[in-house]
Amino acid sequence: MRKDSAVPRRAAVIAALAVVAVGAGRLATRGASAPSTAPRSPSPASSGTPTVPASSPSSSASPAAAPVGATPSPSPSTSQVVAELPRGGREVFPRYRLVGYCGAPGSPALGRLGIGRLDDRVKDIEKVARGYAVDRDPLPVLELIAVVVQAHPGADGRYRVRIGDDVVRTYLDAARRHGALLLLNVQPGRARFLDEVKALERWLREPDVGVALDPEWAVGPGQTPGGVFGSTTGAVVDGVAAYLDGLVRAAGLPQKVLVVHQLNPRIVTGWEALRRRRGVVVVKSVDGIGNSVEKISTWKRLVTRLPSTLHPGFKLFFDEDRRDGGTLMSPAQVLALRPRPEYVLYE
Repeated sequence: MRKDSAVPRRAAVIAALAVVAVGAGRLATRGASAPSTAPRSPSPASSGTPTVPASSPSSSASPAAAPVGATPSPSPSTSQVVAELPRGGREVFPRYRLVGYCGAPGSPALGRLGIGRLDDRVKDIEKVARGYAVDRDPLPVLELIAVVVQAHPGADGRYRVRIGDDVVRTYLDAARRHGALLLLNVQPGRARFLDEVKALERWLREPDVGVALDPEWAVGPGQTPGGVFGSTTGAVVDGVAAYLDGLVRAAGLPQKVLVVHQLNPRIVTGWEALRRRRGVVVVKSVDGIGNSVEKISTWKRLVTRLPSTLHPGFKLFFDEDRRDGGTLMSPAQVLALRPRPEYVLYE
């Protein structure tokens, strides 16, 4: 179970993040606002690509008006296929159990997803996910850390960098090759969660891209990531959910997944402010580190009387969970938890 004594470990992770930001050459600090020019659509995948309506929100043209001189698109017919999740359908639960890896390119300290060839890692996810195909269809997840906290304030003083669009596109293409879901993880530093999520809108208009919030790294004025535990509120999470729900309704997208990582009760307070929204499923991912006894204790503390607006998630750590003689919990042990996790993430 991760406690305040874990702050030194967080400082070590921050140091690793600095290496990622400088060495990868693919991270760029940008302003809080979204790009003023329309982005190039992500490259289509050769297989496993979700079907998208003719008026795809990733198009460079505004959905409200065609470019000057362009031939108007025909009106959608009733037989047109609507956008679906990577492996079919428009609602996430109860059909699927999400199983994923998290990380960022070239950084083992941030998770298994950043190690080796990306397609190999996705194949690993699919293999692990088969252990969770007991009562639901597994849906693989790539949780890419797209907004990375850093030890230095940066030009705007917000202690975070946004990963390059080329990296997001690479991970989305890989997800589509395997029929997986892409989640963009946000470690905001001193920035606002909603601002960082809005900056990712070009990707969130896709039917197979969702969001993960990491409030452990959300600090206030005068605070430095890694020196203190960050926090957020249910009202902030609700604001992000409302924004995502608006995108879903406007573009006719399938449900969005919104994950919130929580390692102790102080990290997120005021969950009662979260409202139910048809277009968004919100997952509370319990983030405790330690042996299985400690992890289960953290689980019980955080999911007792879980409100109906939240779905349970559980996180496993390949390295930290095995320290001091511990072992990585098996799928059978995870599925024995009550309530049964609907998202299982490995770091």
